Amino acid sequence: MFGIKKLLFRDQPATQLVDDVRTGLEQWRDSATPGFDEVHFHSRYVVVDIATRSRQAGSDELQSISATVVRRGAIRPAESCFVDFTGELDADTVDRQLLAFLLFLGKAPLATYHVAYVEPFLQRVMRERLGVDFQSQWIDLAWLLPSMFDEKSHTPLPLDRWLEIFALEAGDGRRDPMENALLIARLLQMLLVRATGKEVDTAAKLIAESQAASFLRRTH
Repeated sequence: MFGIKKLLFRDQPATQLVDDVRTGLEQWRDSATPGFDEVHFHSRYVVVDIATRSRQAGSDELQSISATVVRRGAIRPAESCFVDFTGELDADTVDRQLLAFLLFLGKAPLATYHVAYVEPFLQRVMRERLGVDFQSQWIDLAWLLPSMFDEKSHTPLPLDRWLEIFALEAGDGRRDPMENALLIARLLQMLLVRATGKEVDTAAKLIAESQAASFLRRTH
């Protein structure tokens, strides 16, 4: 295996892509953005997680991306996407994998735990490999869980602590990236039920609530 970082991040912005990748990117760019005013039960959410060697977006090595769908209130394990950068890959294969991930996402609202950690990795690799300005609508469970479940904690907690609170953690705590995405999806399921009870009942409202919770907690 040669250096993941060298493989993923070009010295220059992407200008030469193979024909099938360019065609797929055009399809993704032309695809419709779903309405974010539908109630949660009618919305498709994509939960995203990444695995890296450490936690520095500017210098770290992105090892994998995992994603799964929450739709009609249910987790859809069959509707999952996993991109692994740790094998013997050539540049065109990496580009095709990233395109497959983009097409899987569509333009759905995305959910993760700590957007500030996950998003910069994705933005950088999409920009430098595919020339895509990756700007998505995010739901950040790190800030929303204490906002929606303040009887359990008024402040942000580590992900593993929330899993423990909701009795979702199993085994010795070591999880692969796809398992981690599925656990975050379980948390999102419970969050959607609580949010609906608080009349935060659409993707648009949940995204706004996430942004407000993040801003207020970071500035106070």
